[in-house]
Amino acid sequence: MQLWVGLGNPGPQYAMQRHNVGFMALDVMADMHNFGAVQKKFQGWVQEGRIGTEKVIFLKPATYMNESGRSVGEAMRFYKLDLNALTVFHDELDLAPFKVKVKQGGGHAGHNGLRSIDQHCGGEFQRVRLGIGHPGHKDRVTGYVLGNYAKAEQDALVGMLGAVSAEAEWLIKGDAPRFMTEVARRQQD
Repeated sequence: MQLWVGLGNPGPQYAMQRHNVGFMALDVMADMHNFGAVQKKFQGWVQEGRIGTEKVIFLKPATYMNESGRSVGEAMRFYKLDLNALTVFHDELDLAPFKVKVKQGGGHAGHNGLRSIDQHCGGEFQRVRLGIGHPGHKDRVTGYVLGNYAKAEQDALVGMLGAVSAEAEWLIKGDAPRFMTEVARRQQD
């Protein structure tokens, strides 16, 4: 069993913000892979299903980004999972918009959701970095990250989320390089 966490902030006012792309990824995957109904657990929203033959628990923490680790830690303890079973989907400033990279462990690069998970669970978990690009100057980062995707970005956003969902089975199989290759290929089509 694996626990996949999407990072974002709860509430409709945040739904289309770049910072919520982790929530968006889980929503699309849950729909595409016919996951069960949403349940309120672990200070968040949980859905259960299968990707390929593997059981996967999706978790969207309702704690706000800065406290995501509380929700994730609670779920990890309940299911008795170690960090090898945890994958976190999050926005990444240091990647071009709509690029997707997988990384095992590492720092949080100022991302408060990753920092919180690291504090509550440890840092050696798999991260699916969903590129949002950088606004160019550090003084503009907060407004940019908390800004909504523009209408002109909608097709590329839908394409990225669809590609991540369609190729998710490679992540289940532990083949992150193949996952990244297939996602990139789908985005070129």
